[in-house]
Amino acid sequence: MSGATVRRTSAGSPMGLLSVFGSTLFQLSGVFMLSPLMLVLLKEREVSTTVAGLFAATTWLGIFIVTPFASALTKRWGQRTTMWFASAAPLLAAIGFLTTDVLWLWFALELLAGVAGGLRWVLAEAFIAEFAPSDRLGRYIGIYATMVGATFIIGPTLLAWVGSGGHAALGLVIALLCIGLAWTALIPVVPPHAESAHARVGLAGLWQAVRSHPIIMLAGFIGGFFELGLASILPLYGLAIGLGAVAAALLISVSGLGSTLIAIPVGIVADRFTDKVRGRRTLMVVCVAIALLAACGLPLVAQLQWLAWPIVFVLGAAGSSLYTLSMTDIGAREQGITLVNSTAVLVLNYTLGGLVASALSGALIDWSPNTGFPLVLISVAAIGLVALLRTRRSGAF
Repeated sequence: MSGATVRRTSAGSPMGLLSVFGSTLFQLSGVFMLSPLMLVLLKEREVSTTVAGLFAATTWLGIFIVTPFASALTKRWGQRTTMWFASAAPLLAAIGFLTTDVLWLWFALELLAGVAGGLRWVLAEAFIAEFAPSDRLGRYIGIYATMVGATFIIGPTLLAWVGSGGHAALGLVIALLCIGLAWTALIPVVPPHAESAHARVGLAGLWQAVRSHPIIMLAGFIGGFFELGLASILPLYGLAIGLGAVAAALLISVSGLGSTLIAIPVGIVADRFTDKVRGRRTLMVVCVAIALLAACGLPLVAQLQWLAWPIVFVLGAAGSSLYTLSMTDIGAREQGITLVNSTAVLVLNYTLGGLVASALSGALIDWSPNTGFPLVLISVAAIGLVALLRTRRSGAF
């Protein structure tokens, strides 16, 4: 491993970590309260389900548009300024939703919020890697992932508490986003890194990151496949194997529980290895092997329906672990713009894995929920396991 890929030893920045955690907690709680609220408001306006679905997809469109160029924007504006934009844009969008009823403007504002969300996703994780002590990097990335998972619960819970009627819900969203913006102002300046001045950005930078960390990006893809993608289609799978509507929907919660509970422990274990690079790779192999074993149990669910619950839990945990370990590996190797660039590629691969899982699994569940669907999951896990084992044995980290 060349010296250029080794992260300098860092004592960390407690204020940096606290400010990024505070900013993300309040911002994402507001965002995940706003998302279901807007769908409710659209349905109250008697907008078709198709249009409401397109509105929800606009967020992901914004993320996809901006993520390839996150490093270029960061290099031009600076990390703190870009994070300011990522924090201020959702606030502007929420104020716009409160003050206008024009549907096309709502779409434009949602696209803006999606762009900001993509930048925050990349920058916040890069900030955590910059500010965390080098010997506890996995722990803090795991804590951050757990906190992000908690905001998926906090936002909708606050909406259920306040209700969607009147302006109270949007007012609370705006308050949460304002608090998050205030926390953003406390994020310290990241010291400049010499390599950042020469770092490639944009599409060239993305390709360089893929070439530098191919196996890490593959792990991110598999993580997105099993965590993000499967969660989106689990209700369909539950119905296909004979579960009731409520039980089928609860499969998402079980997968999310596995994802949330594993992030901190796997980060702590990753920090304990003397050879941290080899240790992270060993943990990745273990996670993919466990996912493969769990996927092999899916054909048995037709006869033993209760198996669906532990299998879904394990697959969600394996996907979350792979993403946590991948981000820890990138954070340990990179700094500055190069870190932002590699994080952006990891986010793209994770999201792509989720989209591939959603696109393939829906049709396969209709066609063959007990054979075809498990076979795809087994194939993805097996390919990932073979690739990880080959690179681990060859020492190509």
